Amino acid sequence: MAPSETSTQSPPPLGTTDAEPAAPTESEPLLGGPGDAIQKPDAPILLNLVLGTAWLSQLGALLLLITTWSAVFLHKLGALISPHPLLQSLGTFLLIQAILILQPTSTPDAKRLGQRIHASLHLLSFLSFVSGITIIETNKHVNHLAHLHSLHAYLGVITGTLLLAQYVFGICIWAVPAVLGGEEKAKSLWRYHRYAGYGLLALVLATVAAAADTDYSRNVLKIKGWTFGLGIALVVVGVYPRVQLRKLGINTARQEATRAV
Repeated sequence: MAPSETSTQSPPPLGTTDAEPAAPTESEPLLGGPGDAIQKPDAPILLNLVLGTAWLSQLGALLLLITTWSAVFLHKLGALISPHPLLQSLGTFLLIQAILILQPTSTPDAKRLGQRIHASLHLLSFLSFVSGITIIETNKHVNHLAHLHSLHAYLGVITGTLLLAQYVFGICIWAVPAVLGGEEKAKSLWRYHRYAGYGLLALVLATVAAAADTDYSRNVLKIKGWTFGLGIALVVVGVYPRVQLRKLGINTARQEATRAV
């Protein structure tokens, strides 16, 4: 009987066993595993509005909207004051939808459709914000009131200015990349647009929180601060865990950490 042959297969290199954690992909959210918050190729894009933790954001956005609108219509209406909270809360609601609809997209077709809806919702949100600001400023001018007399007012001016800059930045990247040095250069700037967007969402929510502490909200609308606090918290825990790591350009650091293990 011939002796058995000795195996010549080399052992696997160190550090490449099956237990090695996978490098993050574009489908890996900030919290959770790959694919937890990504749109499937055959899924309708509207499902993005409730995908993963997004349903929590929807609860929060609806709570903020319903609380504001019910408070306004349950009290005496003023032509130059009531539309302001109505329009600003609507603008905030639309802004949140604009983020949620685009976040989970991954395929080129889904991204293109998501970008169009994202831009359209932001346009409506912007028009709502501008209308609300115009009305309240008109009210202050007509009634000779101070234009900046609260934290909400200061945050509103800062947020509105930065939002306008963010809108212009996004439109340039998407529609007229030539002004930024060409399509490839513009694509490399997307991550900064995303970073700015998530930062501005936090600033918008801070402005909403400050609105609950104004004299008009406390003394006229009788809004309870905890309702705004709960709504804001739900939006935060619904939006930020769905942040896609690779879309923010931070996957390289994760990969280097994985190789070092």
